[in-house]
Amino acid sequence: MSENLKTTKYNDGITIPLVKDKIAWSNLTTPAYCWKDNDEFTNKSIYGALYNWFAVSTDKLCPSGWHIPSKGEWTTLLTYLGGRSVAGGKLKETRTPHWRGPNKCATNESGFTALPGGFRTNKGDFTSIGLWGRWWSSAETEKSIALCWQMFQDKSFVEIQAREKRGGFSVRCVKN
Repeated sequence: MSENLKTTKYNDGITIPLVKDKIAWSNLTTPAYCWKDNDEFTNKSIYGALYNWFAVSTDKLCPSGWHIPSKGEWTTLLTYLGGRSVAGGKLKETRTPHWRGPNKCATNESGFTALPGGFRTNKGDFTSIGLWGRWWSSAETEKSIALCWQMFQDKSFVEIQAREKRGGFSVRCVKN
């Protein structure tokens, strides 16, 4: 997909729970989504929704015929773009309409147009809009941990991170 997912329903039509409350979010072990800063009007069209990994792991988050990218699919993309050390620049939106400067090495030559939607922490706080973007993979590493990919406004690389499943990150889907 060329933008972050912003669905509020699974591909079977069932509504994904919207969780605004910080404490409720921090205690979740079930699927949920939110809008950055709980501001749908401002953030939905630009950054999409932030989903916890429990929503990602349902295999129903992406539209039919699409899926959450695996660790291998992310790795293939980054390798194709020249490796993790330079792929971030090739994935990020150019200039600074949404990224705070400097948006280091951003060329968007991939057409991915990565945006810095920040994320929601496992404690329910919103942070890093304009600075970072995080995207879930389908890879689970431990009972409470899954892999995500992160890009930064001041770096050209992509970082692989193991994060708590209660975190709220962006999602991109890949066509089957």
